[in-house]
Amino acid sequence: MYAVIRSGGKQYRVEPGQTIQVERLPGKVGVKVTFDQVLAVHTDEELLTGAAAAKAKVNGKIVEQGRRRKVLVMKYKKTNQYRIRRGHRQDYSAVEISQIKIS
Repeated sequence: MYAVIRSGGKQYRVEPGQTIQVERLPGKVGVKVTFDQVLAVHTDEELLTGAAAAKAKVNGKIVEQGRRRKVLVMKYKKTNQYRIRRGHRQDYSAVEISQIKIS
């Protein structure tokens, strides 16, 4: 069984027992989270989408709060002595999926 959820403007395919990294969620390590925006659920017999999948919920637990590796962005114009170098580190939450509930 797996589900497709939406979190932080991105879509993730999740299964029970899997750990995923999503955009930072409020809460500390050990807090239980529920993903309400379920787009699709695939069971052994059928694929649920639309209104049937919207009734499903995906439960998980935050196992880590962290920051990703630094991404460097360089801007350069060769004739104007123009050089800018900037970095960015994105926050994330690692969530372990515990169960998929279909109601």
